[in-house]
Formats: sequence, structure tokens, C-alpha cells
Amino acid sequence: MKIITGGVGKAQVADALKPLLGPGDSVVASSDMDAALKLRTKQADYYIGTCHTGAGASLGVLLGMLGSPKCHTFGRTIPTTAETEKQIDNGVVAFGFCVDHVDDAVPALWAALNNKRKG
Repeated sequence: MKIITGGVGKAQVADALKPLLGPGDSVVASSDMDAALKLRTKQADYYIGTCHTGAGASLGVLLGMLGSPKCHTFGRTIPTTAETEKQIDNGVVAFGFCVDHVDDAVPALWAALNNKRKG
């Protein structure tokens, strides 16, 4: 699985994800524009973006390029594995949340992504 991180906490999210990844998984901190292009061309599987509110800049470009059905923001709430799995089932590939919640959000997001991959 290839995950791209973006936004104000992109390095922090990537660092939090690295120890959770399995063999063959990767995470790259990049720009939201690069992420949108890679998601559209299937060169990446998921995007995780952060901003100060979790509702604006975390997904702005992704919303414009992928459309709202492919994006979900948790805003200032902390994502749960169950809610993330529901969003994945609905076709979401780009997630946004508040940068203040990286330590709690990243493990929950990863658990959902990993669970869905396993089927």
C-alpha cells in the first residue's frame, strides 16, 4: 500500500506511520497536488492530510481534483477505525484531520486501512 501525506503535519504523519507499515508498504510526505495526481493515476492508494482545523487545507486540492465522494475530513474530531472503514467502503481515498490529533488519528487510520486490505 502506498500512502501520501500532505498538509502542515505531513512529516509528522509520515513519521507516525512508518513504524506501523508492513513489508511492501510505503509512505511519502509530498504536496497535495502531487498526491491528487498520483491517486488519479493509481500510483498511490491513499492520502492523509492535516491542517490546523482539519476541515480546509487538509483536503482542499484533493476535493477539487478527486471530488467530494473520494474525500472525507474528520475535522477536529479524532478518527476511529470503524468510521474510517465506513468511509473506505464508500470509496474514500483521501482523509483529512486536525494536526493536533496526529498521535491518536494515525494509528486509527492505519488500522482501518490495514483491515480493509486484509478483507
